[in-house]
Amino acid sequence: QVQLVESGGGLVQAGGSLRLSCAASGSSFGTMGWFRQAPGKEREFVAIITWSTGDTYYTDSVKGRFTISRDNAKNTMYLQMNSLKPEDTAVYYCALARSRMYRWESANRRKYDYWGQGTQVTVSS
Repeated sequence: QVQLVESGGGLVQAGGSLRLSCAASGSSFGTMGWFRQAPGKEREFVAIITWSTGDTYYTDSVKGRFTISRDNAKNTMYLQMNSLKPEDTAVYYCALARSRMYRWESANRRKYDYWGQGTQVTVSS
């Protein structure tokens, strides 16, 4: 059984930065990712990282602003968010899939086996 615990959310002004963390228990991580859900909207894909290789993939709206990374020794994934915009406001969730995932399937929430509880990110204008 895997448990995912997110941290690092908060309130920040537009143009500011935050770093989210997702600590994972257990082993055999294939792909880990970040999703977000704004009020009244569906949960949407943000970024993924392949645990073994460090390969990354981002949704277009965050490319050049967000960076996903992982620390194998700490079993922790990060999301560095820079140049934040009010439209980035959402609850951010980390997710884990036991298998390695292709880019074309990374946005499919049903492909992920475990989810964290979420952390709120609020960007004020």
